Amino acid sequence: MEFLSYMRSMEISYNIIIATICVAILLFYTWKVLNWAWFGPKKLENCLRQRGLKGNPYKLLYGDLNELTKSIVEAKSKPINFSDDIAQRLIPFFLNSINKNGKSSFIWLGPYPIVLITNPEHVKEIFTKNYVYLKQTHPNPLTKLLAKGLVMLEEDKWAKHRKIINPTFHVEKLKHMLPAFYVCCSEMISKWEEIVPKETSTEIDVWPDLEMMTGEVISRTAFGSSYEEGRIVFELQKEQAEHVMEVARSIYIPGSRFLPTKRNKRMLEIEKEIQTTIRRIIDKRLRAMEGGETSKDDLLGILLESNMKEIEQHGSKDFGMTTIEVIEECKLFYFAGQETTSVLLVWTMILLCLHPEWQVRAREEVLQVFGNDKPDLEGLGRLKIVTMILYETLRLFPPLPTFGRTNKEDVKLGELNLPAGVILIVPAILVHYDKEIWGEDAKEFKPERFSEGVSKATKGQFSFIPFGGGPRICIGQNFAMMEAKMAIAMILQRFSFELSPSYTHAPFAVVTIHPQYGAPLLMRKL
Repeated sequence: MEFLSYMRSMEISYNIIIATICVAILLFYTWKVLNWAWFGPKKLENCLRQRGLKGNPYKLLYGDLNELTKSIVEAKSKPINFSDDIAQRLIPFFLNSINKNGKSSFIWLGPYPIVLITNPEHVKEIFTKNYVYLKQTHPNPLTKLLAKGLVMLEEDKWAKHRKIINPTFHVEKLKHMLPAFYVCCSEMISKWEEIVPKETSTEIDVWPDLEMMTGEVISRTAFGSSYEEGRIVFELQKEQAEHVMEVARSIYIPGSRFLPTKRNKRMLEIEKEIQTTIRRIIDKRLRAMEGGETSKDDLLGILLESNMKEIEQHGSKDFGMTTIEVIEECKLFYFAGQETTSVLLVWTMILLCLHPEWQVRAREEVLQVFGNDKPDLEGLGRLKIVTMILYETLRLFPPLPTFGRTNKEDVKLGELNLPAGVILIVPAILVHYDKEIWGEDAKEFKPERFSEGVSKATKGQFSFIPFGGGPRICIGQNFAMMEAKMAIAMILQRFSFELSPSYTHAPFAVVTIHPQYGAPLLMRKL
């Protein structure tokens, strides 16, 4: 009897211990959830207010997310006039917050505070101190499926990848890619020439053709003879970008990425197909290089050669990139390379329709430099007016309307004292339209402001950031500019163009700034 009594007491004690542990675990995770959803954000809000910033009061879990999403949907539903502020269509909630609470104000992306930064001196510090202000990433890991390459890496890992990738975009290497630029532009122009009859103008929506052409360029320049396979990646990356934008605008509940929702499943399917396609191309190239074949002058070939040299130089694979890392960089080539140039070209053509005097000046310059001959590298470098036009387009329609950073520790940013853990958003679109920096004509298309270069146009301020800035400035900017000059030069040699009456002005952001209803132009053969 005593033994049974002892066993029962032991069982009760054991059950009490288990129950206590369960309660402790439950309390611990309840506290973590409450701290994430309420106490942490409220603490940060109080801290920001004490440090002089104004902003919206935090609302449980969602913050300003519902209003932010609603403002984007509402803005997207209505086209605008050319004289309207495009920031009101692209980042309406940010703009309203600044108008209400001042240039350095804060809003809430779910439980995360966003501090808006538009002061050029603050922007300069954020971009130049890249080891203090790290790339801001969305809490949902699914947003990283678009590309986890150089653009998302930090500190030593970033420095290693940047060193290995740098030779890929050296001007000497890029000149070998001019033939690919030319072939792809020629194919697009030949297609237009077949559509447009002599002596009459014909409506063509140039946007899908420009997207296809720049996708073709990146397929050929990234993968050389494997560009047909590369096209698959291009199409999949386009679809993935749309999913990522939807995910980024929604609240992320930790663990929800594992739910078998239709979008989650599709995003993972796309990722698997992209990985398989690029790995197949890389494996084929590595086998050829091991068999003694010289590396090709495409982005992948230069990257693999640079990676091998780094490994051989240090005698360890730790100093190079893994195959998975190379795949991620290839994904980034695709998305950044294709998107940046296609949006630059479409907005350049639209602006040249609106300002035909600049279209005439640009064409005269192109014909003076090249006549009707094939554009070459030396000549592209002499296109001063075309360069001014491209810079002004990048100012008015920066490929990325916003940049994001975050600080791991408390920082002093000018007169701002910022606590650790806030998201810093630099709205490039607002910096580029700031009348205090650019003058009263900031919203107007005036390429002449760049007649003496970027530094003179910005009066030495850090206020022209289409490709970011500082050590992390876009590594592919020379590639994008060279491709854009080639394309614009070849189009101007063959066509004049004006806006079609069916054109609707509706810039909207799918990561980069797209024309929502395309770009129907009236094209006329010269």
